[in-house]
Amino acid sequence: MIETAEQERLAAKVRQLQGPILVLGGSGFVGANLLRLILRERKDVVGLASRLPSWRLDGLDKQNVFAADLLVKTTLIQLLAELKPRTIFNCIAYGAYSFEVDSGLIYETNFNLTTRLLEQLSARSISAYVHAGSSSEYGDNAAGPGEEAPLSCNSDYAVSKAGAANLIQYYGRRKGLPCANLRLYSVYGPMEDASRLIPTVVRKGQAGELPEFVRADVSRDFIYVDDACEAFFDAGIYLSKGEATHFGESFNIGSGRKTTMAEVATASKAIFGIAKDPVFSMPERKWDVAEWYANPEKSTRVLGWKATTRFADGLKRMSEWYVGLADKIAYERNSKKFGLDIKHSVSAVVACYKDGQAIPIMYERLKQTFVKLNIDYEIIFVNDCSPDDSEECIRSLSRNDRRVIGISHSRNFGSQAAFRSGMEIARMNSCVLLDGDLQDPPELIENFVEQWRAGFDVVYGRRVKREATLFMQFAYKSFYRVFNYFSYVPVPRDAGDFSLLDRRVVQAMLRFQERDLFLRGVRAFAGFKQTGVDYVRPERMFGSTTNNLLRNVGWAKKGILSFSNVPLNLLSLFASILLVLSVILGIVQIFLRLLFPGLAASGITTILLLLTFFGGINIFAVALVGEYVAKIFEEVKGRPLFIRRSVIHDGEVRPFGDDSFSKER
Repeated sequence: MIETAEQERLAAKVRQLQGPILVLGGSGFVGANLLRLILRERKDVVGLASRLPSWRLDGLDKQNVFAADLLVKTTLIQLLAELKPRTIFNCIAYGAYSFEVDSGLIYETNFNLTTRLLEQLSARSISAYVHAGSSSEYGDNAAGPGEEAPLSCNSDYAVSKAGAANLIQYYGRRKGLPCANLRLYSVYGPMEDASRLIPTVVRKGQAGELPEFVRADVSRDFIYVDDACEAFFDAGIYLSKGEATHFGESFNIGSGRKTTMAEVATASKAIFGIAKDPVFSMPERKWDVAEWYANPEKSTRVLGWKATTRFADGLKRMSEWYVGLADKIAYERNSKKFGLDIKHSVSAVVACYKDGQAIPIMYERLKQTFVKLNIDYEIIFVNDCSPDDSEECIRSLSRNDRRVIGISHSRNFGSQAAFRSGMEIARMNSCVLLDGDLQDPPELIENFVEQWRAGFDVVYGRRVKREATLFMQFAYKSFYRVFNYFSYVPVPRDAGDFSLLDRRVVQAMLRFQERDLFLRGVRAFAGFKQTGVDYVRPERMFGSTTNNLLRNVGWAKKGILSFSNVPLNLLSLFASILLVLSVILGIVQIFLRLLFPGLAASGITTILLLLTFFGGINIFAVALVGEYVAKIFEEVKGRPLFIRRSVIHDGEVRPFGDDSFSKER
């Protein structure tokens, strides 16, 4: 009966909201509960997720969920123009969990995105903007503060949320935007992340156990998720009335009651019938404070909101929801704690020349591979002044995916320079180098990462077979064996540039200042722990190869001259042998002249043959030395290995060097 009355109250409030309604962060804990409560009463609502599928949104109609990355600036503008929302609930946040430690992403998500959003909304006709703030804004001053109490932020997350609160206050008071910031306390309930305290209490309780707690006297203000959602509805209704007195203000959303860990343990023992005494030995987080509870007086007075669910009742409802889950293991695996593997993040550096048709396919295959691996990533396309539409293809991809970055060179500098250019701006913990023609299969990265996780610093693709003519297959295999024999460092056979390089290896390779780069040789020279992964190299998917026999001979010369002195040593040895033979032949000739004149060699033919032979040897020697001198000449000139013309990001092509992207990198 109580639940029915509560549902009717929430339903009535949902009907009062002005639509269309947009829930940003709809795949998050609070956002998903908001979306589902609204959908019980009306269909003019869309929940935005950063990616789909999302377990919290399973079963919802496709017309009510939308996937987009709002950190791509143009996406936000397109989204608002398409949906034209009147009521916006913003639940997007990053950094609330102890394992979310990327400070740059914390500020970009919580502050910079809020700035862009408010700027867009201020130019549109909206009814209400309700922002999910955090009680973390109070920092060390968290024991029952009023909304006007000084903020004492003690983490990057707290600073970013406090900054957003000030922005909202500015837009509300100075620009008349109907907006409010809800400082949420410890919200709990169905679909909360499995790594959090209350879900852990429920899971352990169902097994007849208690989790480890922090100190018994540490308190929190627990608020059931339906009560928190009701606060969003109340704020939306209040703002839609147009009474600007409290536009831009913050409101504490909590029960006003401090619940200690000892009380949580006692309630858990009673609900789950546990006889065992609790253990209070869990270490606290560095930003935790002993007393953390709300003063909700302003929320009640202005918004008419008040938390109505007792902690014990909310815990029972959470337990009932958990018991009803069809797949409890999947719920635990979906925890953010087991989300993106940031440690094994990858920057894919793709060298592109005449690869316009292949770029979209390369992107999709790379994206699918990284999503499957569940690792953080970025994709850097280096357009080496391709004469086709490669730059436009990259720009189009970057418009919808902030993980896509493009670099365009001022002219064609070659694949080695393109890889070096991408490696310099890469910011993940490893780099994978790929040719843009799809001859390096992106799916092999899964094997690369597996070996990287096993402890290898360099994982290279080893071409056990390639789809080419028998002559070219023989020529390639011969080159690698000759190169390996000549080189003064062991170089893996049949291994091209396609490889994964740990961050330390990338940094080491970037210290090499040579202009005539041969990366696979530099990679071998750098050392570290290396291994190979076998694969069959396919033919180019589109167009014809830019390689030919002369180019491959040039590659062979580049490799041998860069990493071997054997040609010079052989020349010296051959010259020494010829010198000895010349002395011996001279002595023999004198001996024959004196003792056996008839047997001594005579005639112009012999002289011409000897002159031709030694002349050829001299010309070859001069040419070989000239090759080494040319390399020295190229190095001492000190010209740049490449010149970047522009950077491609967020759907825009901008001159390189005069934008914020360049500074961030």
